[in-house]
Amino acid sequence: MNKVGILGLAAVPALVMACSGGVVPDPGGRAPLAAQTQSYATPIVSLPVPVTRPLPVTNAAPAALRARVDQLIADFPGKAGAAIRAVDDGWTVQRGGALSLPQQSVSKLWVALTVLSQRDAGKLRLDDPVLVTPQDLTLFHQPIAAVVRGEGYRTTVMGLLTRALTQSDNTANDRLLTLVGGPSAVRAFIAEHQLGAIRFGPGERLLQSGTAGLTWNQSMATGRGFEAARSRLAPDVRAAAMQRYIDNPPDGAAPLAIADALARLARGELLTETSTRVMLDTMGASVTGRARLRAALPSGWKIAHKTGTGQELAGRNAGFNDVGLLTAPDGKRYAVAVMIGDTRTPMRVRQQLIQNVAAALTGGRAGASASEDASEG
Repeated sequence: MNKVGILGLAAVPALVMACSGGVVPDPGGRAPLAAQTQSYATPIVSLPVPVTRPLPVTNAAPAALRARVDQLIADFPGKAGAAIRAVDDGWTVQRGGALSLPQQSVSKLWVALTVLSQRDAGKLRLDDPVLVTPQDLTLFHQPIAAVVRGEGYRTTVMGLLTRALTQSDNTANDRLLTLVGGPSAVRAFIAEHQLGAIRFGPGERLLQSGTAGLTWNQSMATGRGFEAARSRLAPDVRAAAMQRYIDNPPDGAAPLAIADALARLARGELLTETSTRVMLDTMGASVTGRARLRAALPSGWKIAHKTGTGQELAGRNAGFNDVGLLTAPDGKRYAVAVMIGDTRTPMRVRQQLIQNVAAALTGGRAGASASEDASEG
């Protein structure tokens, strides 16, 4: 795993210790023994770690970058948008940046931000114990399901946050969603911070079942029950459901709004300094999307990002994304959002679009392709 993020993955445990009274969840996300007996009334401690402030705005977007991004999106065979915001210099390059495109697992960012915002407000702690039961299981990519047995799996808020952001674990994300108060709490965070054209859906179960044309039943959460139920639907039912989703995605967001939110996060405008570091370092430890933005980064560049991948039907994909914060060797930062909302192109072509947008910024080379890049959710 690459050492990425503002402090690097190695810094995450230290930060968690600082903001959780000295108890650190282990790498597997299990609640440490101390967490079972500790009092959680201890005040939250904010470390005096500075968040870099923006440099004076130049408002001079590189003309070549603007032309290249415009060409890439215009030539792509499908509905897509891209936005690049220079965090430190203030300029923006975009094409299709105002389109409302399916986020899929990019929406895990807003759950994580809501969690950390509640941590900042003293409503929860990162070492708070959380029980994940079989009734919490969702669908598609949920590695945590392997350890949820019997009465459930005991972990911590930070354990779930790490799984949700680095592995894109749907169950970990939805358990955090329940913890913070459901979709209404996340929507309240988005509205309070005026993040703009970003919608938050009903959670993975209802979002994915609705996209497929199914009514959710918890029995679908195990043994590939969802996929089996989906395969039994008539093709016209599935096609109509996917079209409804594409026409009006309940998790739709504009690439410009996402890039702006990431820039504000990087500048320390959404969370406290410690929570900002935890968020970005955890995003920096992501292992998903190796053939997306990350594949076009030259040596010396760093990335903290979140991918999203939607369902496919008869070669048609609804939602293939990568958004994140790219940091150049000179320290300048760029918030990048590349989102594909509707296309029939093969996955490698979608990957290449995302890589090419990143390469236009970084000067790197595109072309990597990886089959592991295809998990739904």
